[in-house]
Amino acid sequence: MKKVRKAVIPAAGLGTRFLPATKALPKEMLPIVNKPTIQYIVEEAVKAGIEDIIIVTGKGKRAIEDHFDIAYELEQNLIQKKKFDLLEKVREPSKIDIHYIRQKSPKGLGHAVWCARKFIGDEPFAVLLGDDIVQAEKPCIQQMAEQYEKTGHSVIGIKEVPYSETYRYGIIDPESQEGRLFHVKKFVEKPESNPPSNMAIIGRYILTPEIFDFLEKKEIGAGGEIQLTDAIQKLNELQGVDAYQFEGKRFDVGQVLGFVLTNIEMALQNEDLRDDVLEGIEKILHENKLSLK
Repeated sequence: MKKVRKAVIPAAGLGTRFLPATKALPKEMLPIVNKPTIQYIVEEAVKAGIEDIIIVTGKGKRAIEDHFDIAYELEQNLIQKKKFDLLEKVREPSKIDIHYIRQKSPKGLGHAVWCARKFIGDEPFAVLLGDDIVQAEKPCIQQMAEQYEKTGHSVIGIKEVPYSETYRYGIIDPESQEGRLFHVKKFVEKPESNPPSNMAIIGRYILTPEIFDFLEKKEIGAGGEIQLTDAIQKLNELQGVDAYQFEGKRFDVGQVLGFVLTNIEMALQNEDLRDDVLEGIEKILHENKLSLK
């Protein structure tokens, strides 16, 4: 069985939930404290042992490529000013070997993954979405790759969500369960009512290359887009697809409230910021005559 060596990171979305901030700035470059969202995703893949990463970009996403490139002038400026701690932080992203391809029109997540088919070839591969950051002792995508190596089946990352929010996600209809691993009867994309469970697909996938046979058909699904979940359901019917309830804390940075709360929580995790952030929060609450209930 081939090991999972390659990863696809779709980053071609328009980021409409964050307008007007994303009118000129890619959503993936919005910072969580002092690091762009997409860097957290790339670092997870690297820590998991992924060797080759391809980022699927779109119009107006050049800043992503610039971020992972070498910034000679900036580096020289930091060297001259002997700001070596900042120099190392600037150099970290450029040490990662990343490839790029452009999704020429926003046709959905399934189409974005399909754009990477020539890069992937006939190998199993990982997909990591930028809307979800996962903090875990063992990288989330590594946990899932290990499940794939045990079963030979594609594996979809899942987390339990409130039933009131299931309409926002792909949802699994589980057939049976072995610990954290679920055998799935059906995958349903964003059910408007009567969801089969509250186990939601959360931005991490290990897929076999046969997925491209279904994405190639470019069938339109929910929202008028080519949905990855629809292709996964067809792959499930062909060879079986499992779902894995991964260990770790998931941060939803794909919508504004989650993004704001993630910034606050990660700032509180930073020893250099924690006390000042807490003091700032208390001051804001006092000045606005608010209280924590």
